[in-house]
Amino acid sequence: MNAMRIVGVLLLVVGLAGFLTGGFSFTKDTTQAKLGPLELTVKEKESVNIPQWMSLGAMVLGGVVLVLGFRKN
Repeated sequence: MNAMRIVGVLLLVVGLAGFLTGGFSFTKDTTQAKLGPLELTVKEKESVNIPQWMSLGAMVLGGVVLVLGFRKN
């Protein structure tokens, strides 16, 4: 497999994963206050949404790159 085929497959997989999941979330720890030996930390849940048009665009671009990778040979 050449590099174009690998990039095409990766774009297809990432686009499909983004389309099916719609985004991801993570937890961020922040220190709010520190008073001597006492420390107040807060866990914040952040979420990142992935637009469907971006996922579909990645899948289309991956398909085009994959086809071009096969046409070169």
